[in-house]
Amino acid sequence: MPTPHRYLAPVALPADPDCSVLRDAAVDVGADGRITYCGPAADAPAHAGPRTRLTGILAPGLVNAHAHSPMSLLRGLGADLPLLRWLQEAIWPAEARMTPADAGTGMLLGCVEMLRHGITTSAEMYTHGEQVAEAALRAGSRVLLAPAYFDLPGRDWRSDLDAVSRWIDADGLRFGPGERIELGYGPHSTYTLPPQALRRTAEEAGPRGALVHIHVAETLAEDTATRERYGSVPQLLKETGLLEGRLLAAHAVHLSDGDIATLAAAGAGVAHCPGSNAKLASGTARLTALRAAGVPVGLGTDGPASNDDLDLWEEARLAMMFARLTAADPMALRAEEAFLMVTSAGAAALGRTDIGALRAGNWADMIHLSVDNPYFPAGLDVPAPHLLSNTLWAAGSRAVTDTWVAGEKAISSGTPTTVDLNQLQQAAKKASTRITPHP
Repeated sequence: MPTPHRYLAPVALPADPDCSVLRDAAVDVGADGRITYCGPAADAPAHAGPRTRLTGILAPGLVNAHAHSPMSLLRGLGADLPLLRWLQEAIWPAEARMTPADAGTGMLLGCVEMLRHGITTSAEMYTHGEQVAEAALRAGSRVLLAPAYFDLPGRDWRSDLDAVSRWIDADGLRFGPGERIELGYGPHSTYTLPPQALRRTAEEAGPRGALVHIHVAETLAEDTATRERYGSVPQLLKETGLLEGRLLAAHAVHLSDGDIATLAAAGAGVAHCPGSNAKLASGTARLTALRAAGVPVGLGTDGPASNDDLDLWEEARLAMMFARLTAADPMALRAEEAFLMVTSAGAAALGRTDIGALRAGNWADMIHLSVDNPYFPAGLDVPAPHLLSNTLWAAGSRAVTDTWVAGEKAISSGTPTTVDLNQLQQAAKKASTRITPHP
């Protein structure tokens, strides 16, 4: 448990709705790992404890709204295949060879990568949930874990779903130091599960207040087939009761105006994954229309085998570029808006208000960005829009030096504080070689 601590920074980005830029800021962290004050240092309350004076930008940890991080072991597999062939011919056969320990190794590798890039929270959908959670705790990350289930040969979605409910009932919706683990439900998609599985998920998740994390209308083929049978993917989600509780729609590429209105009316969140969707030629989500309708939209990396990295700053740049190209408007998505999408708006897409912003009462999930590099040629003495532009367009993950989760330091000067990188790389190499054998 951390001791009360004050951080002083020449600039803090609290990720409030106005995307304020605070100069000469102070952020106080209590012994429970939550922020007790964020604002001008001149107005800060008395503080007798330790303090750290930073030289760059203090910002909230980023929120990765959709990931399959254990797939870090599968990077490069089936790299040039479309989604369904990629899954059926490359990924699913490899995952069948993955042991629970392998999933833990892959998750640990992914957590370290994300923490070094300033990502403190990730919404994970994967199997081997216990090992994934253990790896996140070991790395010091925060995860919203939705154990995945399918209706496929050799897989029983009923038992997998029931196992999630038992886990929540046993350990609670959130647990671990700093409540770093939140459990949810991970029905893979409407094309890998029957409607009855979706209904059962709604019945189990709703009373528990749990997030349902599901792939939605990711490809044109999925969208076309579902529209023919059920009207659309969002319509099927509505009919099965999934839109009555917390829902995160991953990808949400192929949506009509009516679909967007349905998600907005339900308060569902969307995880926009521009990099993965572009690599797999799945399309790009109607980001401008989603945001205009009031749908909470965060950004996700998707899995590191379909992206192929875990860099949310890169996703922010891609989101800005794709939105501008689609609308033929350089103002379609500004740097300030993209920054909020990877912080507070990303948290909102997950139904969370206690992360993603430097605000009293929130968990002290924070990152420090150095400005002593070519990405900030004039340093910090520039107008706020210029500073945010340099941060989003030029610097990104390359400027992240330190990362805290619930007030505890997970990355110090680019180095993990709880993980031996050499040992981890060797374990990952051994597992990856066995899982993805080459002729």
